[in-house]
Amino acid sequence: MPLPTIPSGNVASAISGAYEVANSCRFDSGDSPYLHKTLGTATNEKKFTFSAWIKRGLFAGDQTIFNVGPDSSDEWQTGIRFRAPSDYDLHCTFDDRGTATQLITSPEYKDPAAWMHVVFAVDTTQSTAANRMKLYVNGVQQNDDNTYVNVYPSQDTDCDAMDSGNTIAVGRRTSSTNMYFDGYMAEVCFIDGTQYAASDFGEFDEDSPTIWKPKDVSSLSFGNNGFYLDFEDSSNLGNDANGGTDLTEVNLAAADQATDTPTNNFCTLNPLAAANNQPTFSQGNCQAVSGGAWYGNLGTFAVSAGKWYWEVKNTSTGGNFHGVIADYVDFDDATVYNEVGATSYSKDDGGEVHYGADTTTADYGSTDQNDILGIALNMDDKQISFYDNGSAIVSNFALDDASNLDFVIPFAFEWSATVQYNFGGCSAFALSSAAQDENGYGNFEYSPPSGYLALCTKNLGSDGG
Repeated sequence: MPLPTIPSGNVASAISGAYEVANSCRFDSGDSPYLHKTLGTATNEKKFTFSAWIKRGLFAGDQTIFNVGPDSSDEWQTGIRFRAPSDYDLHCTFDDRGTATQLITSPEYKDPAAWMHVVFAVDTTQSTAANRMKLYVNGVQQNDDNTYVNVYPSQDTDCDAMDSGNTIAVGRRTSSTNMYFDGYMAEVCFIDGTQYAASDFGEFDEDSPTIWKPKDVSSLSFGNNGFYLDFEDSSNLGNDANGGTDLTEVNLAAADQATDTPTNNFCTLNPLAAANNQPTFSQGNCQAVSGGAWYGNLGTFAVSAGKWYWEVKNTSTGGNFHGVIADYVDFDDATVYNEVGATSYSKDDGGEVHYGADTTTADYGSTDQNDILGIALNMDDKQISFYDNGSAIVSNFALDDASNLDFVIPFAFEWSATVQYNFGGCSAFALSSAAQDENGYGNFEYSPPSGYLALCTKNLGSDGG
């Protein structure tokens, strides 16, 4: 499988002078979100290109990235989706009034910590069948490896799904009230009338020769029905930045605008690293719901140096511990979460600070329902501090056994609770302010303490970690 674009901890995104993506849009499949518009007369029904940068959230069932066709029939649908039952491979379809053609990848794309780039490019005028439908992932064309049978359209076939009056949708199949995408999308482009290559949307360069990065797409020809979604207007996430007809938003709100992008990747919760019992994740992996047992979850970033800040809100009461857990734990062993994690450092709702099963004798003050707990991790001095609604309640608590702390990971341990996180890229709880760190990254309810930064790749690149 091609390398991920901006994996967690990768500092290539911190290189100055490169094209920057300011915003993405969060799609929480539980809300049934998508964008759509009605097609006019196509520039050319034989040629089109779809491009999007994607960070996956949950991995369950068919998830549509883009789809075009009638909104009243499952016939002659064209688009790209993550396919069930595997949930991880990509399936591209081109439909000529019921004559389906397809491309299916054999690699599985199951990384909630990294951004990836997908391009589906069609030109049925090509004499070589394999050139009529192309799928690129992170700049690399995906070819048939005989795992699946790829079926290409006949030469000069029109894409009837692009007939005038049909619907084009981002994040859902046009004819279904399911197959919703879950995760984040950025730099979404639909090109009507041209088959572009992946290199028209991204690049490897001399500064980061193994990392696929976005390019400015403003010089591309979008055609009659084309559009460009940059998600920079939170009041109109369907705005066509190319100047065409906007897409209509369904079950998307201003709070779904994110600064987690392929050029600045933020930490989230990790649905693949939950242990003991797995919470139910949602809101772009920034919310975890646990039941009547101990549930544990981890972040997607691990840090070994630097000063870092994030926020947590308990919307329901229960037994909740929030902090970090050390690196030398076997995360495949559920017993690690016994006694609040053998090597975790956390604060509970009642005011105690824990090192594993050990607690402090001091009562630092309870964290009440709907309070916002600020966590400030200092890995340079091996300390952790906690804030309640912006006020310090635990300052510079020493991390025991510091000599063994090669790195730590954001950590939570919960019982019957709904917990919402904000690592700065996209908050699961509503913000009344938009406080940034001193480097200008993240959106928080309260200003991070001096010197503490959001957990994102820009900061990892400039300030270590």
